[in-house]
Amino acid sequence: MLGGKAGSIKVVSSAEEAGKLAGQMLGTRLVTYQTTPKGVPVSKVLVAEAVEVSRELYLSVIVDNTHRLPVMIASEAGGMEIEEVARVSPEKILKAYIDPAAGFQPFQGRKLAYGMNLSPELIRTATELMANLYRLFREKDCSLAEINPLVITNEGKLLALDAKLNFDDNALFRHKDIQELHDPEQEDPLEVKAISLGVRNYIKLDGSIACMVNGAGLAMAVLDLLTQVGGRPANFLDIGTVNTHGRVVNAFKIFTTDPRVKTVLVNIFEGKLPLPSLDLDNPAVGKSTMT
Repeated sequence: MLGGKAGSIKVVSSAEEAGKLAGQMLGTRLVTYQTTPKGVPVSKVLVAEAVEVSRELYLSVIVDNTHRLPVMIASEAGGMEIEEVARVSPEKILKAYIDPAAGFQPFQGRKLAYGMNLSPELIRTATELMANLYRLFREKDCSLAEINPLVITNEGKLLALDAKLNFDDNALFRHKDIQELHDPEQEDPLEVKAISLGVRNYIKLDGSIACMVNGAGLAMAVLDLLTQVGGRPANFLDIGTVNTHGRVVNAFKIFTTDPRVKTVLVNIFEGKLPLPSLDLDNPAVGKSTMT
């Protein structure tokens, strides 16, 4: 089997057909609801064995910011957006909050497995899989570890057919192996440039008003207000609370590189910045910090 809604999954019956389809896919751009209208380049193709599926399930671990705990989420309605399942059939969303000190407990896995209407012979397998998923989530400093779909095959086996991992950027210094998997071609060029210039909290949007704000909450509020009055933000940028002049200058370099930007909005709350003559060609201007 060479997701599905975007036409990026193909079922083939021979190695020759797999090679032909792979050649057609490589070098193209994949557009989904998670990408920009330009999509992302297809540089690799995964070939896996096709399986006959009788049921599709959902399983994930995320951090619940309200409870300030990791939570295992399970559902017997897999293969589709979990947000839609929560809206249409909230009773099918099962949760088990995890005490980080105690870890994921077997009784929690059994309760979720029975709630997913698994057969008795699959309860132990499902519980072990959940424990392994949480261990992966913890050891790799994930913000999301998701299996969708988790399937039951026609032979009665429990298999993870697709998975997604999001990693906490602040913990990547502990995971050199994960850093080596980074592919800049899959990201927006301006976001890649921002990271290279030390402007880490920059996210490219599709508007024409560039925003420089200190503090993530204030930055989101600014974007909300701009949208409310009919404006279109060109980016999200939390420049932080302690900044060198160089970081501010580099942020302006990113703004001026974006052809969509017509206006720059600077909203620095409670900030004082001694202003030297700013040299846009010198990213290391000055050493004073914002307070």
